[in-house]
Amino acid sequence: MDPSQNTLPSMGVSGGNGVINPQNDVTSASQDDPKQDLNQVINSIQKTLGLLHQLYLNVSSFNTGLQLPLLQRINSLVLELDNMVKLSEKCNIQVPVEVLNLIDDGKNPDGFTKDVINSCIAKNQITKGKTDAFKGLRRHLLEELDQAFPDEADSFREIRAASAAEAKRLAQAQSSLPNGDVKVKAEP
Repeated sequence: MDPSQNTLPSMGVSGGNGVINPQNDVTSASQDDPKQDLNQVINSIQKTLGLLHQLYLNVSSFNTGLQLPLLQRINSLVLELDNMVKLSEKCNIQVPVEVLNLIDDGKNPDGFTKDVINSCIAKNQITKGKTDAFKGLRRHLLEELDQAFPDEADSFREIRAASAAEAKRLAQAQSSLPNGDVKVKAEP
């Protein structure tokens, strides 16, 4: 067996006969950075895949003289799987069941994303239509109010304008956006 097949550069510290000595990455990470936690899980998955490949190579060319390296690789795999479980407990990633089903069916999960976006676009258009309908109704009611009660309509417009100006002033004082969200200062 070619010695270059026994080690992978991204796997960690290489021992004798291409055996990987697992590194405990659980303690080296920042406890507050979710991206770092996710990167550690990804690295652990890559290490596990490398260990599985090495284990496959050992098993495919197995003879009794290679029993000890085979056992060492199995132990390394078990340790890395345990490390992966510990690392994954720090990650809070939720994958929709539909995406997993698509992957199980051998389909591209991007189709799910496309369907979700198209659904959002359709719902947005429905909502826009409803708001446009309410704006039209408001306009129509104001026209009817003008015709039936001209004095009260003018009074209503004045009260509405004052109320809108007050709401705008309060929103600016609270650093709020017009949609009700609060402005967030950009981090340096």
